[in-house]
Amino acid sequence: MKIGITCYPTYGGSGVVATELGLELADRGHEIHFISYSQPIRLTGTYPNIHFHEVEVTRYPLFEYPPYDLALATRMAEVAQLYELDLLHVHYAIPHSVSAMLARQMLAATPPRKKLPFVTTLHGTDITLVGLDRSYLPITRYSIEQSDGVTAISQYLRERTQRVFDIKNHIEVIYNFVNCNLYKRDPAWRDKRLEYATPDERILVHLSNFRPVKRITDVIEIFDRVQKKIPAKLLLIGDGPDRSQAEWLAVQKGIHEKVLFLGKQDQVQEKLSISDAMLVPSELETFGLAALEAMACEVVPIATRVGGVPEVIEHEVNGYLADVGDVETMARYAIDLLGDESRLRTMGKQARLRAESKFCASEIVPHYEQFYRRVLERDS
Repeated sequence: MKIGITCYPTYGGSGVVATELGLELADRGHEIHFISYSQPIRLTGTYPNIHFHEVEVTRYPLFEYPPYDLALATRMAEVAQLYELDLLHVHYAIPHSVSAMLARQMLAATPPRKKLPFVTTLHGTDITLVGLDRSYLPITRYSIEQSDGVTAISQYLRERTQRVFDIKNHIEVIYNFVNCNLYKRDPAWRDKRLEYATPDERILVHLSNFRPVKRITDVIEIFDRVQKKIPAKLLLIGDGPDRSQAEWLAVQKGIHEKVLFLGKQDQVQEKLSISDAMLVPSELETFGLAALEAMACEVVPIATRVGGVPEVIEHEVNGYLADVGDVETMARYAIDLLGDESRLRTMGKQARLRAESKFCASEIVPHYEQFYRRVLERDS
């Protein structure tokens, strides 16, 4: 198949999943065309059957806010026609599904009147935050209803979308995934962790875009409690608006030398692989991709019991779940776990087993292929 993929190319779950999906589909012989305003951050290197098409937005004094959605729709239609795409797959409803809908209509109205079905994947804040804004709710609902196929990354997100938006058409749940051949414990992890910690120190890790919903200051609060009981370092991977708050809090608590801000990383599996536990104290996670990536590397997640996270983590089997804001409980889980080498390694193995059994790319990507074929059969 020839598939056009549109996503936000920045550091976030929807862009990561879309890029990884494109890479996996290309490995399976499909021709992939990424269409966005810049190259996705995880699309590194060159691939014979992966192409990137930049969307250029005209800067004109009349436009205080350049109309990216219209430029995107035009580029989608151009690429679909030039490269004879079979379908578009857009990640994050706003504005991508609206642009795909316009591209489909443009091609249907212009000789040779090509059919261009599109699939929309809902990721989370496009539904739970942006889509609920009264300025966007009607168009979000309409674009979902007009999609030729709709998928959601968790049962939680599907149910919330159907309830809040009163969506009648079918929404297929296709979970996020991880490349289990890439995300795994490095055999030399004990030596490599010495770059960040002494042999007697544990390593905790957090990975996010540092938005308020991720509650990055809770990460600092939890770690502060942990390091008072157990020698430890904290690796913070990512960047975003709440980084300065986290830095300030670490300084105020006198632990800034133990908190390492690593910024955005291309090869996050290398840092996950040397870690012991991951802190995910989010206000809401519609799936919990960072936790899954950690689990594949035998890192035990300590997360909040929100959204789709319980669909990924089994409490006290391959991770821990607590209420939002309950830093005391999350710190206690971490202290108990990190103080027991046998339990830490056993739960790490269980975390890896969970990822392998249900969320590997080899398990999930075929579901997307089957879904595409069903959409194309309905459209033919």
